[in-house]
Amino acid sequence: MKLERVEIVHVAIPLVTPFRTSFGTMTTKDTFLLHVVTDAAEGWSEFAADPEPLYCSEFTAGAEIVLRDFLLPRVAALPHLTTAALAPAMAKIKGHELAKAALETAVLDAELRAHGMPLATYLGAVRDRVPAGVSVGIKDSLAELLDDVERYLAEGYVRIKLKIEPGWDVEPVRAVRERFGTALPLQVDANTAYTLADAEHLRRLDDFGLLLIEEPLEENNLYAHARLQQRISTPVCLDESLHNAADTASAISLDACRVVNVKPARVGGYLEARRIHDVAHAHGVPVWCGGMLETGIGRAPNLALAALPGFTLPGDTSASSRYFAEDITEPFVLQDGHLPVPTAPGIGIEPLPEALRRFTRERRDLYRAGTGRPAGPC
Repeated sequence: MKLERVEIVHVAIPLVTPFRTSFGTMTTKDTFLLHVVTDAAEGWSEFAADPEPLYCSEFTAGAEIVLRDFLLPRVAALPHLTTAALAPAMAKIKGHELAKAALETAVLDAELRAHGMPLATYLGAVRDRVPAGVSVGIKDSLAELLDDVERYLAEGYVRIKLKIEPGWDVEPVRAVRERFGTALPLQVDANTAYTLADAEHLRRLDDFGLLLIEEPLEENNLYAHARLQQRISTPVCLDESLHNAADTASAISLDACRVVNVKPARVGGYLEARRIHDVAHAHGVPVWCGGMLETGIGRAPNLALAALPGFTLPGDTSASSRYFAEDITEPFVLQDGHLPVPTAPGIGIEPLPEALRRFTRERRDLYRAGTGRPAGPC
């Protein structure tokens, strides 16, 4: 393929309810889509981070600069554009995994569309549908939390994840267990809100038979997570601390995690996400697919990844209606607690023109063949 044009589409979509975690509250999905045009096909992807660097170091305005000034010039210089060639071409740019993932996914979408191949087939999926869990944010009261959990279970979700933070942890978990019983698959996510000094407090969660506690301590501290795992029986799951397959192998060997959450955008794209899956699966460590409140453009390829054999726990690949009254794609609808894996070529979905128009704040070219990148600041 040859790269002809790369367009950035800044979108803002209201959430149906505010989503609160230990690092902040979101009311709108404010990000950008990347639209890649080649001589063979077009591709789409979604930048998964936020306008502010709170969940991770990357943010939308910074990613746009990195794409325009550093990643696209290297990719455009490739004599033959293929997805496999992207990582080596971008390797000298340190970090910026989410920006790299956006570019890789859009190119991969175009390449697979050109060959008429679904992403699920390319990755090695073994299922045509995946079980759907739901992530429940921090609430103002236990009553509100219980109402939300009851509603999600009535909708058919097969697993509940509770966001926790100091002061909102043991009692919410206790309340959910008392209301809905011990058979409910239940897990918690701390988003790095605790320290190793909280180990005795976190051990109180062992009484509730949780599937896992996700990223309880500071990011990238495998040693501290290994120490914590020695002191609690609830399996530690790592998310933000795992940036690639090498990190995953190290964490498993140190017993810093007994479950792995793979967010493809956070690890640089679906090729590295598949390698992480392969490492964990080879060691018998359960894997599940996390979410970052994606639109349908990000949700579709996540479903393809979650259909790989090592994904044995329900992920956060919720229905579109969990976050949006209206998405920019055809909605993903829960069916018997599962979501279907897209079967069309590429990521299997594309924006609906009218919905995209209404939710778009701005669109412009980052690259056009023959002219280089646009001049001036983003």
